[in-house]
Amino acid sequence: MTLEAVPQRKIAVMIPLLGEEEAQAAAEAVRSGWVAQGPRVAQFEEAFAARVGAGHGVAVSSCTTGLHLAMLAVGVGPGDEVIVPSFSFIATANAVRYVGATPVFADVDLDTGNVTVETLDAVRTSRTRAVIAVHQGGVPLDLMPLRAAAAEWGVALVEDAACAAGSTVDGRPVGAGATIAAWSFHPRKLVTTGEGGMVTVDDPEWTTRLKRLREHGMNVSAADRHRSAQPILEAYLETGYNYRMTDIQAAIGLVQLDRLDGIIAQRRELAARYHELLADVPGTRAVRDPAYGTTNYQSFWVLLDPEFGATRDEALAALAAKGVSARRGIMAAHLEPAYEGHPYADLRNTERLTRDSLILPLHHAVTEDDQQYIVDVLRGLNGA
Repeated sequence: MTLEAVPQRKIAVMIPLLGEEEAQAAAEAVRSGWVAQGPRVAQFEEAFAARVGAGHGVAVSSCTTGLHLAMLAVGVGPGDEVIVPSFSFIATANAVRYVGATPVFADVDLDTGNVTVETLDAVRTSRTRAVIAVHQGGVPLDLMPLRAAAAEWGVALVEDAACAAGSTVDGRPVGAGATIAAWSFHPRKLVTTGEGGMVTVDDPEWTTRLKRLREHGMNVSAADRHRSAQPILEAYLETGYNYRMTDIQAAIGLVQLDRLDGIIAQRRELAARYHELLADVPGTRAVRDPAYGTTNYQSFWVLLDPEFGATRDEALAALAAKGVSARRGIMAAHLEPAYEGHPYADLRNTERLTRDSLILPLHHAVTEDDQQYIVDVLRGLNGA
């Protein structure tokens, strides 16, 4: 590589907003001597549930494990079918397989990347037991018709809200009114604990069972046993799992949750700037708020139409050559080797989105000059 070919700047696709407050909170948890699941996890559960408008929170080790527990909670098992979008991280479909059920892939709306009543109904059968509907990239689902349809069909609606903390639907936060929802705190999410997740529910009986399942099926938590002045002989009521969050993670999460509104405000400002810059670049369609809600812009994806003049992969290569770490759009699970031979119906929008979309950098460290630079690279490919 010649000196001239070396990128002059590096722009990451995502950088989590972590600072001294998070470091101090984690250190305080360590100094307390309680580093496993304990009082800070309980505080984080309560605070997060309140923030998203849910009755109860159950902290877990990841959104994936949360989805697994959600499948158990709604009673999905062998012989059942669960409709999922292929246009999602592969964990959405995998969670169905974890309980011995069959994932059935539904297509998505081209503008939102989300399933609709129509795309779900197109693949619904007499074996459909549940739907996992994803708020993709932070773009909220159109929940009212989805909830009404699920009730009419007699199937459980599980919301995969991995990316959606702070997004809204009809003026309410995503999570409000959900029967059950799973959340992610991976570093690419707006609220991060490094790894980790949450399940939110309104039913106290489900909450009790979920907390039991995440801790090996024990009828009393390790934290409660430790706090007791008298010995407690625990019982294991059903097959459970080790899906616990640590107090160190929860301490970080509490600080992150306080930052959420500011993070969303900044991301929406950056997204508005991208929309302005891309307005005169033909063949580009950027993700936007749907009519019924607002997105937190966890991901800022751009769909390239044929008139753009270059393929998505050519655009990614050009951006990388200039030091811009963009990413391909959301994956399509049905095209991955893990699902080779798995049957699926018409998924034309899914395949279009996963083939022709890319995710641009959007985080607190992105400057207006960075955005101009990024769009200028795309404009150069387009010839606009």
